[in-house]
Amino acid sequence: MSSGRLSSASRIVLGILFATPAGAVACDVCAIYTATEVSEGRTGFRAGIGGQWSHSTVERMNGEEIPPFGERLDSVITQFFLGYQLNERVGVQVNIPFIVRTFRRLEDGRLQDGDSIGAGDLSLIGNFLVFDRVTDRSVFLFSLLGGLKLPSGNPAFLGEELAPGPAGTAFRRGRTAHSTDDHGPEDPPGRQEGGIHGHDLALGSGSVDGIVGGSIYWSFDRFFVTAAMQYAARREGAFEYRYANDLTWVGGPGWYPLLTHEYTLGVQGVLSGETKGKDTQAGERLDDTALTSLYVGPGFRFTWGTQLSAEVVADYPIIQHNTELQTLPAFRLRGGFVWRF
Repeated sequence: MSSGRLSSASRIVLGILFATPAGAVACDVCAIYTATEVSEGRTGFRAGIGGQWSHSTVERMNGEEIPPFGERLDSVITQFFLGYQLNERVGVQVNIPFIVRTFRRLEDGRLQDGDSIGAGDLSLIGNFLVFDRVTDRSVFLFSLLGGLKLPSGNPAFLGEELAPGPAGTAFRRGRTAHSTDDHGPEDPPGRQEGGIHGHDLALGSGSVDGIVGGSIYWSFDRFFVTAAMQYAARREGAFEYRYANDLTWVGGPGWYPLLTHEYTLGVQGVLSGETKGKDTQAGERLDDTALTSLYVGPGFRFTWGTQLSAEVVADYPIIQHNTELQTLPAFRLRGGFVWRF
């Protein structure tokens, strides 16, 4: 088979790679879901839901794990998306996230429970299938995406990053509200900092950010390899806060134990990660915001006909290098499905 239009069976196999959001490996606030439909070049609408649950209980100081104090952050981001395929190669999509975060963190020297719930920043994404080649035994695809993240989420929690302190001074909430020599009856001995910050809880950034990325798929018989990368260029938003630019990636080898014209099931070893620098606020660099992480875990992909694609992935951290004190994920679960009309 020469390059050009993919066979029906090959496109069914490929559907789930681009139906599952590559941006799911990013931090919660900037999670971006992109679904690129390549099923038989058919134009029309597609809709779906993607989700990620991050359970954060690991406390690290400058990359070194420290004894936990009891802080936790459970973050669930559900992405609702609607797209339209203009032709065989070009499609557009809008993603609308809904975020539920529950937490227990150190505030003013005490552990306190709270939540942050609401709509997040929506994104507008365009995708383009740059190159495809199919032979009797292999398939290769290369796709690009680009778009904008718009400030629709509530950024109120960013306001606490530089909150006014006593006597006209300023302090970062959860860091230096008390001196180490004078703590109240509920203050943790020797512990005046918290690892869950306002930038972790904000539902939006208040900024318009750019997104670019690309995806590659290659298969040979029942073996396949995927790779996707995404770069977010941040601008200053609410409260003069600017999230650092970040690079995320995901991919790995897999195998199809079931592969028919009616349905497919793929099993994959997934490697994903993220790297970002230090955020800034009012021109000041914030030390507790930089992070480089690497996750590994199993993934399962399923397609039914040319209409339904679904995936579920479990991520477990093997590298977490951060600056200052941060509470980081102990594991993540993510998945979703896409329905093509």
